Amino acid sequence: MQELITRSEQDPRFCWRLEDLFITDEAWEQAFSAAKNGLGALIAAEGALNSALALKAALDISHQAANIIEKLYVYAHMRRDEDNANSKYQGMTDRALSLSVAFSEAGAFLVPEILALEPAALETFRKDERGLDVYAHMLSDIVRQRDHILDSGRERLLAAAGEVFSAPKNIYSMLDHADMRFPSVTNEKGETVEITHGRYTLLMESRDERVRKETFEKFYGAYHANENTFAATLASSIKCDVFSAKVRGYKSSLEEALFGDNISIDVYFSLIEATRASLPALHRYLDVKRALLNKPELHMYDLYAPLSETPYPCTYGEAKAMVLEALAPLGKDYAERLNEAYTNGWIDVYENRGKTSGAYCWGAYGAHPFVLMNYQDNIDNAFTLAHELGHAMHSYYSDKTQALPNAQYRIFVAEVASTVNEVLLMRHLIATERDRGKKLRLMNHSLEQFRTTVFRQVMFAEFERATHDMAENGEALTAETLKKTYADLNAAYHKGVVLDAGIELEWARISHFYNAFYVYQYATGYSAAVAIARDILESGDASRYIEFLSSGGSDYPLELLKIAGIDLTTPAPVKSALAVFEELLSEFEKEVNACD
Repeated sequence: MQELITRSEQDPRFCWRLEDLFITDEAWEQAFSAAKNGLGALIAAEGALNSALALKAALDISHQAANIIEKLYVYAHMRRDEDNANSKYQGMTDRALSLSVAFSEAGAFLVPEILALEPAALETFRKDERGLDVYAHMLSDIVRQRDHILDSGRERLLAAAGEVFSAPKNIYSMLDHADMRFPSVTNEKGETVEITHGRYTLLMESRDERVRKETFEKFYGAYHANENTFAATLASSIKCDVFSAKVRGYKSSLEEALFGDNISIDVYFSLIEATRASLPALHRYLDVKRALLNKPELHMYDLYAPLSETPYPCTYGEAKAMVLEALAPLGKDYAERLNEAYTNGWIDVYENRGKTSGAYCWGAYGAHPFVLMNYQDNIDNAFTLAHELGHAMHSYYSDKTQALPNAQYRIFVAEVASTVNEVLLMRHLIATERDRGKKLRLMNHSLEQFRTTVFRQVMFAEFERATHDMAENGEALTAETLKKTYADLNAAYHKGVVLDAGIELEWARISHFYNAFYVYQYATGYSAAVAIARDILESGDASRYIEFLSSGGSDYPLELLKIAGIDLTTPAPVKSALAVFEELLSEFEKEVNACD
């Protein structure tokens, strides 16, 4: 039986080096104490923003404290992610979160007091003190949000409730990653394999239908046993979103989620409308998949089944070299940074028991970014590596170029860099692959990227909109209503596919639902990335793109994307990307027919 190794059994060569944040846990404790004691300086600034120098001093104190607390939280959380059952790092994470809440509470006066200044006085401050230039965009954005900022007392109250609002996500994480255990299945080699989050997709890509079906049923069977707990947890998270929107005077939780990025809800609805219009192309692709699998009907557990009989194994070492070569069009400096990521402890590579599932990139200003993976030896994981390194390079260039107040890019553009890397890797592999079976697999992977990154994420976006609408209308959010809502969307998006029992519970394992209205940005980001990658390959010039990566959060997302030549205020990029999907599907069909 293939059982997971423990964290202590991991080879250090494949572990990230969190010592680059804090050399020891004792150093973390010292920084924690200093940060906790240092909150007094921020508290002392309350009621004293009566000059340009005082305003700058308060903003400097706030940002420096935020950066230290972010490092504390990131370190503790990533240590916990190494093994979620480790109580020491559970405790450190909770303490860092509590300190973050205390910081938010201590600084709750800042925005209300800035808004209390007369506009003319604030403008005079900015002219008199050039040190405020670095805060120009932030100050303008605060003024823009004037109607949704509360007085200092209520802001402090909301800040103090931060741990309460984060509880649903924390409960979900503990249940899904630490407490949940899945049964075992017998793979196509006759080996007993324990199902884990990391192995689930690998098992669902088995060429053996029995393995896929058994894995699907056992995996969702575990969620079925806990469906009411998952439903209550998600409902609580949604109600927190609704409460926040109401108390801040937004028309809806969707409006609040998009307002921070200065994005109209029309962008959200336009994305759904364009994707819905292209569903016939998705249904056509699913029918092609059914035919290639030689099945009378396609099941949900068949969606990840390989259409090419040619296996495409890819070790971590091979993936590193492949990604480096594919991203060469991004320039020499970009390549040097990739090599640094490979060799200097940026990446935590393999799965171990208790480790957080999936993959992500995270970090804090002043230190290099970190990438968590659960690498399995196949081509899909090579794409995941390219994806997460896109995030890492975005953070690297942003932090290198921008001062602390403008370094953090917004979520709306967060998936652009990661997807550009994936598109460039795909283009490179399709162009260089000589094995027809592998080429078919690559083309199918590209089609799957569209299916999962555009169509699937937009379906998720519809689920989020529907469930938040239900909460805002006073409707019940129970396991049954959540399952029905999700099943109805699957019926629309997967027309002609057998909706196997269990798929109506898929929402229970989607962690992004605890960060409301995030997932639609995968689709917009993918659309933008397709256009950016095409431009780089056709022009041979990545300078505009590197400028975009280096811009951090110095402007609103839609304005930053214009640096790279993308205008998402129109539906054109999304429609263009969906047109590429149809073109690729036609090419895929021709390649399949040629094989016949």
